[in-house]
Amino acid sequence: MMWYGVFLWALVSSLFFHVPAGLLALFTLRHHKYGRFMSVSILLMGIVGPITAGILTSAAIAGVYRAAGKEMIPFEALTLGTGQTFCVVVVSFLRILATL
Repeated sequence: MMWYGVFLWALVSSLFFHVPAGLLALFTLRHHKYGRFMSVSILLMGIVGPITAGILTSAAIAGVYRAAGKEMIPFEALTLGTGQTFCVVVVSFLRILATL
């Protein structure tokens, strides 16, 4: 169950970033005809992304640990899970800046 700890930290840290962003988008675009739906897509990406890609990457990390015969302590799960979210946030910001 190593992958489960990494997955939960990735999901929680992703929600930590996406919920405030979705609420900010909802607040600033609440009068826009179609813009208010962007907040829903931000919230969905905060949940669907870690569930799909987070499970796969967490399982891959756990597989490497198991193949190495190493035990994962909870702090390593926290570091790896939040590291996944950090990488997603960095790539997201860099992709937005490239379009400007």
